[in-house]
Order: sequence, then C-alpha cells, then structure tokens
Amino acid sequence: MRPHLRMGFGGLRGRLLIALVLTSAVTLAAAAAVVLGPLQQRLRDQSTESLRAAVLAARPRFEAGMGQRSKVDKEIALSSEAFELSDQTAGRVLVTDVALTPASDAESPPGFLADSESGPPPRQAYFAAIAALNRQETVIDVRGDDLAIAVPLYRRGEVTGAVVARRRLTEVGNAANEVRKALLAAAAVGLGLAVAIAFLLANTLLRRLGRLRAAALRISTEGPDVSMPRDTGHDEVGDLARALARMQEELRRQESARRAFVATASHELRTPLTMLQGTMELLAEDLDEIDPDMPDAQRQVATARRELLRLSTLAEELLDLSRLDAAVALRSEAVELGELARAVAAEFGLRAGELETAIEVVPPNGPCWGRGDPDAVARVVRILIDNALRYGGGRDIRVTTGEDATVEVADRGPGVPEEERERIFERFYRGRARGSEGGFGLGLAIGRELAERMGGTLTLEDRNGGGTRFTLNLPRSRGPALGPDAAPLREPASAS
Repeated sequence: MRPHLRMGFGGLRGRLLIALVLTSAVTLAAAAAVVLGPLQQRLRDQSTESLRAAVLAARPRFEAGMGQRSKVDKEIALSSEAFELSDQTAGRVLVTDVALTPASDAESPPGFLADSESGPPPRQAYFAAIAALNRQETVIDVRGDDLAIAVPLYRRGEVTGAVVARRRLTEVGNAANEVRKALLAAAAVGLGLAVAIAFLLANTLLRRLGRLRAAALRISTEGPDVSMPRDTGHDEVGDLARALARMQEELRRQESARRAFVATASHELRTPLTMLQGTMELLAEDLDEIDPDMPDAQRQVATARRELLRLSTLAEELLDLSRLDAAVALRSEAVELGELARAVAAEFGLRAGELETAIEVVPPNGPCWGRGDPDAVARVVRILIDNALRYGGGRDIRVTTGEDATVEVADRGPGVPEEERERIFERFYRGRARGSEGGFGLGLAIGRELAERMGGTLTLEDRNGGGTRFTLNLPRSRGPALGPDAAPLREPASAS
C-alpha cells in the first residue's frame, strides 16, 4: 500500500492544532491566574485608600464644625460636611462626639450627631467609632463587602469626636466580573485564532510535504531524472526540499556513473574476451598444422596474455571496490616506503620495457617510515605507476620517497586538464585523453580512498614544465621499534 500523509488528529494537522490550542489555553489560564487573582484585592485596597484619604482630607472641616459653641450650629455644620463627604465618596458618613458610649441594647445602638442617611446607624460604624475614640487613631474595618473607616477628631490636642465613612465594595466585585468576562471573551477569540492559524499552517506544511513526498515516490519508481518541485522557503521544509534536490542530483550523478561503468565494463570485457576467443582459435589452427608457424603462435600468445592482463586488472579493481565498501579493517604498522617503492617499481619492469619507458626510483636520504597497511600502501603506489604508464606518453617516470612519509610518482606526459583535476578521483570517471591504454576509471578513486582510510592523503600536485605528479602522504612513524599498532584505523577498509 502506498504511504500517505495522515490527515486526522494523529497526523501533522491534528498535532499542530492540539499544540497551538493547548499553548493558547495554558497561556490564557496563566494570564487569568496572574491578573484575576490579585486584581480584586488591589481594587479593594485602592478603594480603601481612596476612602481613607477623602476622610482625612475632610477632617479639618469636621474639627471646625465640632468647635461650634451652640449645639444647633454644631449639628448643622457637621451635617453639611457629612453630606458633602458622602457625595464625594458615595458612602454613608456619620459624626459623633466623645459622649458616645457602648450601648447596652444591641438592637438600639446610640445615635450620632450627624448622619448623611436616614435610618438606624449600622453597628459596624458604631464599633469603628468606639475603636477610633479609644485608640485615638484611624480605624479601618472591613467585613465582607462592607468597609468602614473611623477617624478621630481633635481640638486643642484632645479628642473631641470621630467621623465614620462607610460604604459597600460592590463596585470592586463588579469590576472584577467585567474583567473576567472580557478575559473569557479574549480567550475565546484567541482560541479561535489559534485553531485557524493551526489549520492554515498545517495545510501549508502538508501541501509542501505532499509535493516532496510525491516527488520522492516518483524518484523511487521512475528514477532520478524526474522533475523535483522547487521550494524556496527558508525553513525546515525548504531545507528538506533542497536536501532532496541534492540527493536527486547525487543519484543522477551516480546513475550516470553506473551506466558509464556498465557500458565501459561491458565493452572492456567484450573486447578482450572476443580477442581471446579469436586468438585461441587461431592458435589452435596453427598448432594443428603439420608445420606450425611458431613466431605467429608466439604473437598470439602475447596478445592473449595482454588481454588476460586487462581482465585481471578489471577484476582486481572491482574486488578493491567491494572491499572498500565493505569497510574491512586495515592494519596500522610501520612501513619503510623507500624499499616498498623499489619493490613495486620492479613489478612494472617488463611492462615498462615493452613501452620503452624508464622507471627511476630515487632513494631517500635516510630511512623513510610511514604508518599504514603495507598491502594498501603498495596498492596505491601500483595504481600511480600504472596510471603514469598509461597516460605518460611513453616518457620516463620518476618515483621519489621523502623522509616526511611521502611517495611521489611523476611523469612528463601531457598532464591533466584543469577541469579534470578533481574529477579523476571520482569512481568510474575516465579522462578525455585516456587513449587506447585507458583504464576503467577506478584506480585513482581506489587509491584516494585507501590513502584517506590510512589517515593520509592522495593529491595531484602542480608540476612546472608539464607532466603529472601524484603525492601519497602518510602519517609519519619512527620505525618498527614502536611495534605494530593492532588497533584498526578510524575508517577501516582493505586493499587487494
């Protein structure tokens, strides 16, 4: 069954929706806890402070009214101030003198000199006034939503009475309720916007991911040459699209290399096999004759040997690739590069003689020790000398080892074009100037991978005056006195 993007609450859309809604809900709940909790208390404190400040500001006027000599004038002055303060504070204002005493009848509290409202005075105001007279200080009494503030009145340093302002704090609760309603409305709008944004974001992401998914499926079924949708977004999905595009380009390159290799290998296998078959038939005919032509037979044998060598080289390189890809461990031990270079160069003596090419091995000034796998190092040097024989134009080859654990193989051939200097190290790449002795495009790629897996490098150096010079650089070693290092290298592989 073909994979598909999940569209329900278990998919990306549902997860984004749940995440945004939960985030919005938690944020709004935290805001409500921070705002609504202390809001009501702050409003009560502000209302209390406002009422206390108003009473204290009016105290001098009440003290002046208390100083009237006649009782009638005193009551008129105190009532006028009580009504004025009541209008300012929207509360009930009562005034008493020091004659106020605790009432014996709880249902009939004593009267006050002035009262801004009719009806029996509230007991809360009575007790607040008694407390202010006894303590000679401002008294604040809060009982539920009822607030009473009593302030003592002075004349010539003596307490002469008290003024009490009382009001209900219902406006505080009403204001808190209004804020709560507004917050709930904002929460509903915020959650709605969160849902809409989640759907919009999820749909946009799903459309983009859907295009990438369809392109990936087409690549898996139709190959890397299908068109890839272009996504210019500067986010993770855009990065994914660009990564898929790079992957597709790499797949195209590898597919092109694979096709080129298959074509090359098919041609290279077909040619020597065909020539071997024809050579063997001609050789059999020559040998069946009564008087065989031995020189011709020897030429046929030489031709067969040359084609067998080509087949052997191809098989060896394919085996090297399989071992590299299998990541078989390499040894790490001291290798004397000067002796190794002489031994490997000697292997090419016969072939170099046939090509009339001299291989000069320049000995180092002293011991030249490097660290690596001896077989792998020899394989890399063989690849470099074989490459020089193929592309050096029949000119002399120079092999030089250095005390800094390097091996250089240089020729005086036509050199490598600038645009091919890095591509020649790619698998299956064959240079344009390969000629009839061209290989399969694997040798230098194998050589570089072996060098890197031994902790070294294989580079193509600039050479003044033309020609090509490859340099193998290995980690330096002090010689076999250190003993072989049994631990595998960081990136193990194997040479043939």
